[in-house]
Amino acid sequence: MNNAPTIRDAVQARLAKRHRAEMRFQFYGLAAISAAVLFLAVLLGSIIIQSIPAFTAHRLVLDVEIRPEIADPRGDGSEASLRRGSYNTLIQNSLRDQFPEAGSVGELRELFGLYSAVNAARLLNEVVNNPEVLGETLPFSLPISDDADLYLKGLTTDEEFLPGAAPLTLEPGMDDALTLRSQTGAPVFDVFLDLVQARQDAALDQARIRAERTAARAAEELDTDTRNSLEAEAQRARDLVQALQEARSDTGPVRLNSQTASLMLRAQGGVLRINALARDGLSAEGTWLVGPDTASQTAQDWSLWVIETPSIARRITDRQIVWARTLKERGLIKNGLNTTLFTNADSREPELAGVAGALAGSILTMVITMLLAVPIGVGAAIYLEEFAPKNRLTDFIEVNINNLAAVPSIVFGLLGLAVFINLFGFPRSAPLVGGMVLALMTLPTVIISARAALKAVPPSIREAALGVGASRTQAVFHHVLPLAMPGILTGSIIGLAQALGETAPLLMIGMVAFIADPPTLGLSGFTEPATVMPVQIYIWSSSAERAFEARTAAAILALLTLLVSFNAVAIYLRRRFERRW
Repeated sequence: MNNAPTIRDAVQARLAKRHRAEMRFQFYGLAAISAAVLFLAVLLGSIIIQSIPAFTAHRLVLDVEIRPEIADPRGDGSEASLRRGSYNTLIQNSLRDQFPEAGSVGELRELFGLYSAVNAARLLNEVVNNPEVLGETLPFSLPISDDADLYLKGLTTDEEFLPGAAPLTLEPGMDDALTLRSQTGAPVFDVFLDLVQARQDAALDQARIRAERTAARAAEELDTDTRNSLEAEAQRARDLVQALQEARSDTGPVRLNSQTASLMLRAQGGVLRINALARDGLSAEGTWLVGPDTASQTAQDWSLWVIETPSIARRITDRQIVWARTLKERGLIKNGLNTTLFTNADSREPELAGVAGALAGSILTMVITMLLAVPIGVGAAIYLEEFAPKNRLTDFIEVNINNLAAVPSIVFGLLGLAVFINLFGFPRSAPLVGGMVLALMTLPTVIISARAALKAVPPSIREAALGVGASRTQAVFHHVLPLAMPGILTGSIIGLAQALGETAPLLMIGMVAFIADPPTLGLSGFTEPATVMPVQIYIWSSSAERAFEARTAAAILALLTLLVSFNAVAIYLRRRFERRW
């Protein structure tokens, strides 16, 4: 009895220690779940944010005059003659009417770079389908170039608009140049000069640091060739420092080039590009990019348009920026839903690329996969679980099925390349071959899940069926299989969803090829060249154009939506047909 308090205290201490351990375990579990949810939210959030620009697109609407001498070169109105017409010229003429100032070859090349010439094929089809439009003016809508679209969305260029400080005098000069002077003597361009000066100072500091670091590395380098290379690099950096210092000390006008910010002046309904600025900020030289509405030598109401991103750091030129914004202000460029993303197949031009071809290829491939994997897999599971004798052969088969479920998917791609294409001669890049390869990959998953579902049915069901006189086949197909069907469907759908997201095996059989036309959603489509959603994402992610980044994220969202839909169907079927004992 004297030891009772000591025993009680020890028991209480152990209970408290166990409770603390349980609480820590619960905390670790909640922390793991919270971290997983956080990572998932960050992943989905980043994909959604990155994909937003892909769901909208700017389109250019032009009134195109269908001139018979251009659209119908033979003059007979036949389809053959209409197909020989130069429809890109019609679009170019309509666009030139908006900017008659663009006269040189270089300026016209930049102007016509606002859209893709592939759009002329759509105009051709409209004229061929409706020849009565010859000689008429037809409103035609086409997507603008991806660089102009990204600019209008504010994703590639930093710019700022500043109000004018004082009236300006516009004095005509040589070669369509203008000299702009402040009428009040106020330095109206000093804000931009400060920006240029700050950037020159930053570039000078960076060049000095690079020259010093490179020289220090050259002094420490033991290898002669490497040391000579570093010394040459250091000398180039010192030359750059000297050039920047001379530019700072120069008393002449500040010349704007591809490495400086661009300055535009908006006045009289037109846009001037400033080419040089006086050091005192009182005057500047420029040329009209968009002609004025009135030919006045005084600008009372004007503003500065500062394009802070140097032209060397962007894919769109100053003229294209001015023309794109002018077209938008005139109401000829409008932003709306990007239906092209869902109706077009792949394209080299980002503004014309879509997922329709990859989606059709995925559907055809999944049809083949489902028709092969599900019946064969379920049939094999029923035989192995209900009818096959338990011997070494069936044990060997079961072990190999379990091993095949862990084989890397690219191995199945190699098998498909060697057997289906090289041996049997099936067409490359076809949904038929892709579906057969994915069916081989999915079969182990379907067999294992179907066997687990059959094994979960209580033995009493089988015994009751056999007890009332049913044969073994009747007991399996009339009683056991219906009860196991929810689990079988769930496993099959999850296996198909896994196959839908596979890329590696399809790369091996050539479904990585560029497919400009979607396959036919019919029997002939199973042997036509096609690609699938994961491969399309892989192709776009490796493209150099920035516009493909948003389209890649949008395609990932579309694929995730399909996968979530598959899983939702599996959950619904399991709950709808599930029975509890």
